[in-house]
Amino acid sequence: MTGFSDSEKITAAVITGGHDFDVPGFHAIFRAMSEVDSYIQHLDNWVADVGQAREEYDVLVFYNMPRGAPAEDSKTRAVLERLGGNGQGIFLLHHAILAYGAWPFWADLVGIPDRRFGYDMNQELSVEIADADHPITRGVPAWQMVDETYSMDSAGDDSHILLTTDHPNSMRVLGWTREFRQSRVFCFQSGHDNQTYVNPSFRKVLARGIQWCAGRI
Repeated sequence: MTGFSDSEKITAAVITGGHDFDVPGFHAIFRAMSEVDSYIQHLDNWVADVGQAREEYDVLVFYNMPRGAPAEDSKTRAVLERLGGNGQGIFLLHHAILAYGAWPFWADLVGIPDRRFGYDMNQELSVEIADADHPITRGVPAWQMVDETYSMDSAGDDSHILLTTDHPNSMRVLGWTREFRQSRVFCFQSGHDNQTYVNPSFRKVLARGIQWCAGRI
């Protein structure tokens, strides 16, 4: 998509930390989204909010994976516990669904109470469309890609299932939406490295997921 003015663009904080990733490949995804003005930043910078922009982003894209749980008296915990209160869209990408494995708050956000997991690298998997009428997946055909898979529980009845796979080493549900407080939430299990980043269907779902979380589609 092209031709978006600055006032029309979606502003997205893309929040990292706690997990290594392919920096050039990851940045290339967001540079290709002309409809999204992305600010890729470490969790610590997002929490510190020196530029006083944290509450102004349309969407928060989490691509982070801190372990355990944030300390009870920490600013990080206080900031995260306000998620969903102001209607900002929330997008949990790949390893972000595994973040804070010992924290029930994050499990509630993801919609999976038990997030114990295994993983397998470089898996060839088929992605199926569970809801072809949803704005995120409308017109997107089933596709194949190479990615890291997680073997773990899938989202339940309180989530809306969009993408699935029958890969034996993967959770069944790969993409799902839900509501958390006043916010739209999209969880997308895919997105480990540049083998996935370059896939056109992955990119389309990622871009549409951001648009949906922002309430633009």
